[in-house]
Amino acid sequence: MTLSSPLLLVVGLFVTVALAWAAVTSARRRAATLAAAGVTVPGGRRTYLATGLTVAGVGVLAVATAGPTAMVPVPRAAGTVVLAVDVSNSMGADDVTPTRLAAAQRAARAFVAAQPDSVDIGVVAFGRGSLTTARPDADHSLALAAIDRLKISGGTSIGAAILGSLSAITGKAVAVDRDGATPDLGYWPSATIVLFSDGQNRGGDIEPAAAAAQRAGVRVHTVGVGTETGTTVKVDGYHLQTSLDEDTLTLIATTTGGAYHPASDANRLDDVAGAIDLRITVSDEPLPLAGALSGLALALLTAGAALTLLRTGRVI
Repeated sequence: MTLSSPLLLVVGLFVTVALAWAAVTSARRRAATLAAAGVTVPGGRRTYLATGLTVAGVGVLAVATAGPTAMVPVPRAAGTVVLAVDVSNSMGADDVTPTRLAAAQRAARAFVAAQPDSVDIGVVAFGRGSLTTARPDADHSLALAAIDRLKISGGTSIGAAILGSLSAITGKAVAVDRDGATPDLGYWPSATIVLFSDGQNRGGDIEPAAAAAQRAGVRVHTVGVGTETGTTVKVDGYHLQTSLDEDTLTLIATTTGGAYHPASDANRLDDVAGAIDLRITVSDEPLPLAGALSGLALALLTAGAALTLLRTGRVI
């Protein structure tokens, strides 16, 4: 327990001790006087009890005046979340209305709105490569603005999306070298990546990227946007067939300890915010005790005054 005004506690306790000493001295003198006169006064125990309650109330009030604060463990969702949103050509497909990208954006906004201030949120858009559009920040309006700016652009590289998200989390560039290895990123157990994609991939770095996230303690939750039946999209004058690749998205989630969330329609995407579990951490937070102690002091003083009133017919 900490005190905001220790000096007030010292003064308050001095007053309490002085009051207790005065009460005891007065009671002894009165008892001696009455004994010398041969007078017996009933209710002596109630007298001591009333005095004790009053002195205790003053003592508790002295502690409350000093502004005591206790540190208590509070579990809460905390850490860093990077939303990696696929903006490749296939996300323009309309098998999820109005389009896969628009539905993913709506789900991402709902996810951001559901998070407490203790969670820093960033946004990474990925097509052929990855682009950090908003670094993780406690100001969630920045993430919402970045989500609103997302537009269709190029092919898909899910591996690059994971690496770009890891870069946003760690604050340093993360890449796969010629041997398929990634640098040591340290351990980031409070970080999470939520990847919105149809799973269509044109890059070969998925497995090493997922392994890098796993070694860093970063879970990747994947959200499948699209249908297995799929549809066609027009790219550079050509009609290309595109469908949801659940196997790829499931592999990523399984490798990193996350979960795959299928969302074949807009309604299921709307439920994603409540389906993704973030890290629950326990942190010590200050709990002011002055109010509770003041209430206790008032109760003690009231009880002391009530006993005095019953014994003597007066409060003082």
